[in-house]
Amino acid sequence: MTTASSAHLGNVLVLGLGRTGESVARHLAALLGTRVDSVTLYGGASSAPGEKTRELEEAGVRVVCGTEDVRGSYDLAVASPGIPESSAFFRAAAARSSEIIGEPEFAFRESPERWVVITGTNGKTTTTSLTTHLLREGGFAAESVGNIGTLVTDEVASRPEGGWFVAELSSFQLATTRLLHPRVSVILNVTPDHLEWHGTMEAYAAAKERALENLGQGDLAVVSVDDEYCRAMAERAEGRGLRVCRLSVHGEPEGPCAAFLRGGELVVRLDGAETALLPASELKIFGLHNAENALAASAVALELGTAAPDVSRGLSSFSPIEHRIEPAGEVGGVRFVNDSKATNTDSVEKALTAFDAGTIVVLLGGHDKMTDLSSLAEAVCERCRVAVCFGEAGERIARALESARGERDLEVLRAEHLRDAFGVAVRAARPGDTVLLSPACSSFDEFNNMGERGRLFKALVRELADGEV
Repeated sequence: MTTASSAHLGNVLVLGLGRTGESVARHLAALLGTRVDSVTLYGGASSAPGEKTRELEEAGVRVVCGTEDVRGSYDLAVASPGIPESSAFFRAAAARSSEIIGEPEFAFRESPERWVVITGTNGKTTTTSLTTHLLREGGFAAESVGNIGTLVTDEVASRPEGGWFVAELSSFQLATTRLLHPRVSVILNVTPDHLEWHGTMEAYAAAKERALENLGQGDLAVVSVDDEYCRAMAERAEGRGLRVCRLSVHGEPEGPCAAFLRGGELVVRLDGAETALLPASELKIFGLHNAENALAASAVALELGTAAPDVSRGLSSFSPIEHRIEPAGEVGGVRFVNDSKATNTDSVEKALTAFDAGTIVVLLGGHDKMTDLSSLAEAVCERCRVAVCFGEAGERIARALESARGERDLEVLRAEHLRDAFGVAVRAARPGDTVLLSPACSSFDEFNNMGERGRLFKALVRELADGEV
């Protein structure tokens, strides 16, 4: 096993009664009497006692439900990522604690060796999964953790000796880091998202940049230079003397470290030595943005010692992950693709580039985050033949498309729910078309999460193939 921290933590406060709070509290409860003096969990205003709270109390955790009025004094507080720093709950905990951090920071302190951090508005999950896949192809033990769905704290106790944590971290998770020091950090892109949580675009970008904050000269930062915010981050990192691998799918960056396309082939340059891997056309993940994700993952794997043939083999064998431009079947000459994970406009714009213009029937809608739709509308008008707009945001999206359409042939259709939208899309599709669920919205108007939305889409495709729709 990897050596764990031996630091004394004292009296610890945990905020939130979801998966994160429960995981952290259970980890701390196992340390009571050795490194931990007490564990107190505040569930928040909407929390209530139940089986989970009883189990935590049996493990030695003091649980307080139904309030955000934190009392007592604590050496450390660990906040769940859904609790904004600007909230009264977070501020009350911070006022009662010597230090307040998030769960990834806590897990890092418990097991601080061999971390890779991957962040960005879009592409995090694919890049994280692919990086883990490439490391494993090279013979390394590696685990995808963090925002991808596996809490880092859950993996600390069972982490093998020499194993790597490949951590997908959101802006929420990075905002509460302080000591987190990866061996390699990746920043793929920064486009408007989660502004209701961070307040401003500058604060959102600053949270992403924390992935680079503690890197040293022997570490590597892999940063896109095709993105305005990221380009500035790369320049600041280079100004600090860090090794920066400049990532681009639109040119060949200069400098000793870069990852780019040359004649359609993936090429990584590290400390002046170039490695040509394979043509992007041989990837099973589609689109220019996925070539960028593959370049980032390859740079990480090569930096950490994976042999070039292993990287090439891993790239060619990696399949799309669920809900991210995931092939869902073909019926009557029409392809169906599940991109339910596209919950913001930039992600949809990238997805549209994976298919031939004029052959796309796109499903757009869901919970309205009130983001600006001008860039999305232009991309949809340029590349799609039909747009079916549904859900809470459907009417606003439809009006934006109609305003941007001009003389172009985009057909804008409306439906109430996803099931209705699917039927409308099927009737509008022609052989050779792709029906693409790429909603540009979160799913919370109709579903519990984007995975539930994507699974319904795939079930509807199966029903159609069986003649039931």
